Amino acid sequence: MDIVSELLSGIVENADAVALFSPTGSLYDRFVESETDLDVIVVDTENAVDAGTFVEIPLDFSDIEDLVRFGIGAAVGDGYVEEGDVVVCATSVFEDEIDTVSRVRAEESVHSELYDLFVNSRAEPGVIRSVLEVAIDLGKKGQKGKPVGALFVVGDAGNVMNKSRPLSYNPFEKSHVHVGDPIVNVMLKEFSRLDGAFVISDSGKIVSAYRYLEPDAKGIDIPKGLGARHMAGGAITRDTNATSIVLSESDGLVRAFKGGKLVLEIDPEEY
Repeated sequence: MDIVSELLSGIVENADAVALFSPTGSLYDRFVESETDLDVIVVDTENAVDAGTFVEIPLDFSDIEDLVRFGIGAAVGDGYVEEGDVVVCATSVFEDEIDTVSRVRAEESVHSELYDLFVNSRAEPGVIRSVLEVAIDLGKKGQKGKPVGALFVVGDAGNVMNKSRPLSYNPFEKSHVHVGDPIVNVMLKEFSRLDGAFVISDSGKIVSAYRYLEPDAKGIDIPKGLGARHMAGGAITRDTNATSIVLSESDGLVRAFKGGKLVLEIDPEEY
């Protein structure tokens, strides 16, 4: 037991803060009421415990490493911790309640591209999240039970339109509909069975469908086995300030590109 105590004490020794990932109200209250000198940061999709120091995560990460990286990166970005600080992270790995404690140093590498995807993109974080949710749902259900691929380009719509051409008429040309509206999301899923990319503005307005992207794809590195849709999605984010979200018809995964790089990969079946 002494060895276990020594191990656990080493994890929290000289820590600067503790990050509680999706804590219950009772657990959070116990931390607040304790005499700990550590700053307590709550990381969750919503501030259900009314925490004074709160970091919002944009989606339910299935990968704990991505979750912790995003949470600590956001805490650095929000000024709750500084680079070099040691943060004790309490997360849920095996159960719904917190069951795992780890020790993370808030270094520059932890302030990841994943954090930049939501926080430092031109498009509003809620817009990127809404498009991800559409792609994830489409990946789960497909079109009439069959797998389908789709490409959404979010933000910097003017430059994206200049680097693309229409494949067919634009059903959204005179409309003022926004992603996130349930009816609009149904429309996006219906139109996704046809070729071309969706272009979505910073604020979430659907600018166009059926766009053929024409960026220079030279030097874009995508995982082996992926095709033109992913290449175009990655390249357009290098040539513009847009973010691309791609649903693969072949393996069913949802991927996000920013700055010409793959920054997020999601299996819809895990959500």
